[in-house]
Amino acid sequence: MPDIDRQYPIGKFVPKETYTAEEIKALIDTIEALPKKLESVLYSLTPAKLEQPYRPGGWTARQVIHHLADSHMNSYIRCKWMLTEETPVIKTYNEKAWAETPEVNADPALSLAIIKALHAKWCVLLRALTGTDLNKAFIHPETQRQVRFDRLIALYAWHSEHHLAHLKLIADCRL
Repeated sequence: MPDIDRQYPIGKFVPKETYTAEEIKALIDTIEALPKKLESVLYSLTPAKLEQPYRPGGWTARQVIHHLADSHMNSYIRCKWMLTEETPVIKTYNEKAWAETPEVNADPALSLAIIKALHAKWCVLLRALTGTDLNKAFIHPETQRQVRFDRLIALYAWHSEHHLAHLKLIADCRL
């Protein structure tokens, strides 16, 4: 399997110009489903596989799971900013550096617990959004581009499946 397939096993994220209400619901369903899917994959991984990267130079399964918690917490906060501030400029974070902080060596079940609680709360928030809310946006400081709420939802539905696919590559030993 070529490196690009291991790096982007479900393909790169390609946002749509607009999303229908049905598409938004399906995207939220994908976000909501991550904790159960992640739990299933996590408990299929041996201790050795937790330390295995999904591709040469890629993160280990342990790092991917901790990254999902970190990234999705950041996204949840961005959602709250969009709902409470007028087109806020968000704060970015260095995800590669975050994947190497000391707690990443801890049991990934800790991050699974965060993801379970976070996704439950996050999906309540996402399902309550109005059409007006979905058009709200934040400004990314590195690109100076606005990112609308609907695209953020699509991105994190993709992000959930993207990293789940990385973990499945490791679990299935298809490296």
